[in-house]
Amino acid sequence: MTDDPTASLTQLGRHAEPAASPDAARLEYVANPRPGADYLVRFTAPEFTSLCPVTGQPDFAHLVIDYVPGAMIVESKSLKLFLQSFRNHGAFHEDCTIGIAQRLVAEMEPKWLRIGGYWYPRGGIPIDVFWQTGVAPEGVWVPDQGVPGYRGRG
Repeated sequence: MTDDPTASLTQLGRHAEPAASPDAARLEYVANPRPGADYLVRFTAPEFTSLCPVTGQPDFAHLVIDYVPGAMIVESKSLKLFLQSFRNHGAFHEDCTIGIAQRLVAEMEPKWLRIGGYWYPRGGIPIDVFWQTGVAPEGVWVPDQGVPGYRGRG
């Protein structure tokens, strides 16, 4: 037994190739270092990419993931590699956005999680996808996600 909370991690501090698919990607977690405090963690991925499942053309999004940890927190390099595994994955915007959130919820069991998927226009129509597990815990500061709605060239 070791006191190193990162001892079980296989990707942090090592060369790690992105997985061939989101299902094959390994998300890793460590114990919440402040389990007695409710606080918000935010990950912003302004260059998320996936593929249109019909045309195979790339889709681009700005993702914002907010969560209040339970017993575990997600290790950020594993999250980055997980998100990168979508680059060659064909799925609709809704499937990507909700699938990311639901996988984090199923594995990490946060007290609360929300995701905002701000997708760039496809066929002239931007698509934004939002999902959350419920109401944020009382007393937790949940700032606006800070991503403006699509305005084109205006």
